[in-house]
Amino acid sequence: MSGDRSRFFTLNFLGFSTLIALADQAIKWLVQQSMAYGQSVEITSFFNWVHVWNKGAAFSLFADGGGWQRYFFIAIAVVVSAVLVKLIRDSHQRTEALAYAMVLGGALGNVIDRVFRGHVVDYLDFHWQSWHWPAFNLADVFIVLGVIMILVTGFTAEKGVGNNTKNRQNG
Repeated sequence: MSGDRSRFFTLNFLGFSTLIALADQAIKWLVQQSMAYGQSVEITSFFNWVHVWNKGAAFSLFADGGGWQRYFFIAIAVVVSAVLVKLIRDSHQRTEALAYAMVLGGALGNVIDRVFRGHVVDYLDFHWQSWHWPAFNLADVFIVLGVIMILVTGFTAEKGVGNNTKNRQNG
C-alpha cells in the first residue's frame, strides 16, 4: 500500500475504534445518570439492564485485589492498545484490521473507565431462571467479536481460504 493510502486505511480503522469507545462511554454515562448502583431493570424474561461495577478483569477476576489490579489492568491495556495500533497499521487486509480495531475500541472503552472511575461500568445482564452470565458492556462485546474475527481469519488464512498472500509471494 502506498504511504497516503496506508495512512488513510489506518486512520479509518482507528476512527472506528474511537467510535466504539465513545459509544460505550455514552451508554455508561446514561446508565450512571439514570440508575442507582446495583439497580436492575427487567427488560425481558432473559435480559436485565443493570448498573454494576467490575474492579477486576473478565468475570470479575481479581476484583478483591485491594486496588493493585486497577493499575495492572491499565498498564496491560496501554501495552495491548499500542500493539493493536501497530497491527492495524501493518495490516493489509480489511477484515484483519477491522478485527484489531474492534478489540482496540473495546479496550479503550474499558481503560477509560479504569483511569477515570477506578472500575468498569457494566450494564448488560443475560440470564436464564436463576443462572446469570456475568454482566458486561458494549466494549466487552466488541472485544469478544474482534477476537472471534481474529481467530476465524487466522484459521482461514492457515487453511488458505480466501488468502491471496501465498499466491502473491509465490507468483
